[in-house]
Amino acid sequence: MKIAFAGKGGVGKTSLTSWIADWLARNGHDVWMVDADTALSLGQASGIPPKALPPPLIQREDLVRERIHEGGFLNLNPDVNDLPESLAIEIPLGNEPIHGVSPGRKRLLVMGAVTNAGGGCACDANALLKALLAHIVIDSNAWVLVDLEAGVEHLGRGTVTHVDGLVVVSEPSMRSLQTGAEVGRMARDLGLDNQVLVLNRHIDGDPPILDGLPSQHLSIPPLKGLIERQMTNASVLGLPENEELDKTIQRILDLLSN
Repeated sequence: MKIAFAGKGGVGKTSLTSWIADWLARNGHDVWMVDADTALSLGQASGIPPKALPPPLIQREDLVRERIHEGGFLNLNPDVNDLPESLAIEIPLGNEPIHGVSPGRKRLLVMGAVTNAGGGCACDANALLKALLAHIVIDSNAWVLVDLEAGVEHLGRGTVTHVDGLVVVSEPSMRSLQTGAEVGRMARDLGLDNQVLVLNRHIDGDPPILDGLPSQHLSIPPLKGLIERQMTNASVLGLPENEELDKTIQRILDLLSN
């Protein structure tokens, strides 16, 4: 299954991507983790120090020249079949595997995202990113989790095309929910109706009814273990609340699979 994670910045979508990837690997599944967010923090959230992370693909001018300008012509459909294996890094499990299960692999691709702020046109790099994302989403037999950039611009560029489900992550605030509603509406316009809303750091009650919000929803309460460590440790794995998180993740995946 291929799942994209979207929402307003700072709502916890990267943490949720990391939690679900670890749950899947501990349950025996191979997982591709794609960091397509401008913040590029999925690796750190998964326990990898910044210096151990490769440069994002968006900054690899050598690869952009090689694949997009191959033979002196602009190639907007580049060959990227070899890139996932050559660019990915292995991510260790953050918790103990399920008893009696051979754990799967977690592999991270650090892609980055194209924005309109400064730097001029990034059309060539964007073409390479979109080709790689399409390749791994369409052709991979493993689970693929894509941590999208904050906001709604990525949906306008169609970067959720071909995924099976969308997790809209929001805080329990009107601004965050309004962004989530816009994300949900734009995704449905692209044909992606399989959506779940996750209210992060939410204690009680149903979200307000906003046009565009996914009808299926669940909540994750504030996590004391995460609050206590977040000023000293970027990893969100191995929390004391792991057992409860596992139950929530199972519910999310069940909703997306129905």
